[in-house]
Amino acid sequence: MKFNITIKKVTTVEEIAEYWQHQDYIKLLELFNFPDAADVKPESLKEMLQMAINDFEPEVAARIVLDYKLSERLNEDQIHQVSNDMLIDKISEEYPEINLHYDLYNINQLLFKAYNGKFPNTKATIVDFSMVCDDDFDEEITKEMVLKSFRSGISDRNLIKRLFEEQMTTDIEFEKAEFILWELSKKGEADYTLITSAYWLSKDDFTAAEFEGECLLPEEVNEDDN
Repeated sequence: MKFNITIKKVTTVEEIAEYWQHQDYIKLLELFNFPDAADVKPESLKEMLQMAINDFEPEVAARIVLDYKLSERLNEDQIHQVSNDMLIDKISEEYPEINLHYDLYNINQLLFKAYNGKFPNTKATIVDFSMVCDDDFDEEITKEMVLKSFRSGISDRNLIKRLFEEQMTTDIEFEKAEFILWELSKKGEADYTLITSAYWLSKDDFTAAEFEGECLLPEEVNEDDN
């Protein structure tokens, strides 16, 4: 299938506002031994957390936040290793398990701001776009569809395009699209917003504001044929 795509706005950001919720701040404040965290005014939670974090050594603070967010997916040794690595490397871009990149990005940026730059700064990209199918199409637009369709509108230097050329140009299932695009939200009848790492997709990667993208999807197996 083919889509007509219009890139309306591409924004580079250093934090994703909706990732950390007030309850996260309260729980983290408690983990950083801040008294009466639940009594802090909502508008002051983030600032108080940054101050509380700053009372700890960076690698210790990293372990606390990593354990809070990722203890169900990383073991103690992995958390210890990541807490040290993220002080010198952009771990949210380099960690081999890309399904963790979204969480690692937000953890890194929380620590980056709390320590005023002791952690590497990483950036995210927000893309506002419209996507209209040439044919009758009433299915939900997926992250896989978006990435496959974006191929014709982004530079050949783009990392996604170089690493996943086969998935983007054939009907092979693009499973990692789910983790490359962190968020995909529908904003209107044909309007969408996506959030991803600037490591994967940046403003400079787009070569056109309007383009036609082709999306080849795996054909569903008909159970009657088995």
